[in-house]
Amino acid sequence: MLEVRDSRKENGGRGVFTTKALKAHTVIETAPVLVFSEEEGRKLIQTKLVNYVFQWGDNKQMAIALGNISLYNHDYDANCEYCMDYENETMSVTTVRKVNVGDELFVNYNGNYNNKKAVWFTAN
Repeated sequence: MLEVRDSRKENGGRGVFTTKALKAHTVIETAPVLVFSEEEGRKLIQTKLVNYVFQWGDNKQMAIALGNISLYNHDYDANCEYCMDYENETMSVTTVRKVNVGDELFVNYNGNYNNKKAVWFTAN
């Protein structure tokens, strides 16, 4: 039900799109994460992976989600949100409202789908 293709969003690169209509509160993906120590994280953010890492746990660790999760683009009006399961080292993406066939799936990089706080790469 998911495909990765070029985003319509300016400077969006690739994005994740749905190939079928989805109801609100549908878990669309759960994937394992690779967790990195604070020291390893400092090295990661000096590479191309900087755009794909998440703060993890105590905010000193970082993680890269496998599957498509690191490819979801940011939007302040996101149609999905992610949830981190620290114990099982997984992340899930769930719709927060109905999503139509062909829509790009967005998460809010602030963690909550409706958080309007400016993210690190842009002003709100």
